[in-house]
Amino acid sequence: MSSAAPSPVVAPAVTENPTVQICRGINGLDKVVLRDFRGSSVEVYLYGAHVTSWKNEHGEELLFVSSKAIFKPPKAIRGGIPICFPQFSNLGPLEAHGFARNRFWSVDPSPPPFPVNSSNKTYVDLLLKSTEEDMKIWPHSFEFRLRVTLGPAGDLMLTSRIRNTNPDGKPFTFTFAYHTYFSVSDISEVRVEGLETLDYLDNLQNRQRFTEQGDAITFESEVDKIYLSTPTKIAILDHEKKRTFVIRKDGLSDAVVWNPWDKKAKSMADFGDDEYKHMLCIEAAAIEKPITLKPGEEWKGRQELSAVPSSYCSGQLDPRRVLQGS
Repeated sequence: MSSAAPSPVVAPAVTENPTVQICRGINGLDKVVLRDFRGSSVEVYLYGAHVTSWKNEHGEELLFVSSKAIFKPPKAIRGGIPICFPQFSNLGPLEAHGFARNRFWSVDPSPPPFPVNSSNKTYVDLLLKSTEEDMKIWPHSFEFRLRVTLGPAGDLMLTSRIRNTNPDGKPFTFTFAYHTYFSVSDISEVRVEGLETLDYLDNLQNRQRFTEQGDAITFESEVDKIYLSTPTKIAILDHEKKRTFVIRKDGLSDAVVWNPWDKKAKSMADFGDDEYKHMLCIEAAAIEKPITLKPGEEWKGRQELSAVPSSYCSGQLDPRRVLQGS
């Protein structure tokens, strides 16, 4: 694959909108910056349609990006929100996590209507289509549209629409994940709620199937699990920052929970030795039951992220109003 970035298609609506701007990022790579009048912001690189920053109205960074991340194609960016398509991990013949995260996307100047509220203009539509080079490794014609939206309350929404454009009448099958890296104060002080009693596949034990026993997930060693048939809402409670991340998802029945811990962190060239302490991946995904599309069919998968203050209750952060709320 050529590492030279094609000139992005820049929509007039983007350049005229002060809340949505295209500029140069690290190593001269193009990125789109979304800003809300209250002060929250999102940055997404056209390389990989990769969200690398999500800040609240106080300017606090909510996503983790490694200090050693390599912003140089064809290497994927370590951190933020990589998109795993058309393959999650090594569950198939392609490179790990597929190729969407290390392709150059374009800004779509005239996207078709999205079945989501578009009254908020702080969004950008990115587009990826199959190329001749991609067809050699994954022989299917597709169209992948991603809308990145910064909501009025600082929420971050990613909506993916993938369409089978095969002219030969053949269906295709894929797996998918939003590989979201959340920034946390101390992984040992974090708990995840919403996945209790569920079955999971443990990637550290040859994807054997187990059932979650705890009343919440806490972390004291490497974790790499695929939780199955998960609810539409999951909460990450960060005790030290008194913050709860809420993940809402549609069309994505699985959820991956990952932290590399110390040994694996030291083995990754693009990851700091101690950075595992300050990140946690919770990934909205479709893995156990791959998505199959016939020609002309479209699939939609959405995740919405919000960060809300948490209150203490009997010494514990109380997520009940978060998980049971709207």
